Amino acid sequence: MRFFAILCILASMNSTRAADQARIQVHGHRGARGRRPENTLPAFQYAIEQGVDVLEMDMAVTKDNVIVISHDPVLQGPVCTGPRERAVIRELTLAEVRQWDCGAVRNPHFATQQPVPNTRMPTLDEVFQLASRGSFQFNIETKSFPGRPEFTPPPEEFARMVLEKVRQYRVEKRVILQSFDFRTLVAMRKLAPEIRLAALTQTDARDFAAIASEAGNAEIVSPEFHLVTPAKVEAAHKAGLQVVPWTANTEADWERLIQARVDAIITDDPAALIAMLRNRGLR
Repeated sequence: MRFFAILCILASMNSTRAADQARIQVHGHRGARGRRPENTLPAFQYAIEQGVDVLEMDMAVTKDNVIVISHDPVLQGPVCTGPRERAVIRELTLAEVRQWDCGAVRNPHFATQQPVPNTRMPTLDEVFQLASRGSFQFNIETKSFPGRPEFTPPPEEFARMVLEKVRQYRVEKRVILQSFDFRTLVAMRKLAPEIRLAALTQTDARDFAAIASEAGNAEIVSPEFHLVTPAKVEAAHKAGLQVVPWTANTEADWERLIQARVDAIITDDPAALIAMLRNRGLR
């Protein structure tokens, strides 16, 4: 009987721990770059089908001021192939951008990526139109380059354009605006204080609260995952911040981040991370 009681106690402890850790969300990086062409509707649709909590993506702006979904300001292979070797998105109209195929060639860095030929670069409108397919959120990044201002609208204008679409589709409560260029986050905070902000960082080793304070008092800090430590996450939580690291793709790295008690993980293979969390009783 005593042995049985001990087993029950241990099971209860594990259940409590799993329930506590189940708050970790999964962000599909560029949709699901490890499985489908990045930042495309097929990638977002695949991620939704796998049960992601958040679709992560990047935004650029065309010559005719249409927000499109692209990580890079320049169209070039292998991500997108088209009528010439390379082209700057900001110098093309949407019609010209749509001449490029962003799903025909498998990215050589992802052996499991499945090409989807004749895939065109989506607009932010088209992505927000997926909202009715679930309760997932949208983590949208303003790709803004202080050293190359010709690539994007000015920060304030970029933030205003994004906010217009957010309000058009009434997804204010489902959107996170993230950026490495904190000017766009500061601008959004002034325009719409209710929009959640995420401060992206790749090399800043400071505590996360200091980073957030410079990014329009962002609610979220999103560091390159090697910057994460349990102590920094604990300090961030005490400051009322969430920690959402990018971009971890192996079970060993996921395990380390889970142990650090991060709030979410951005990954190129959301289906695999979701499966791991389920097997661990954490989802």
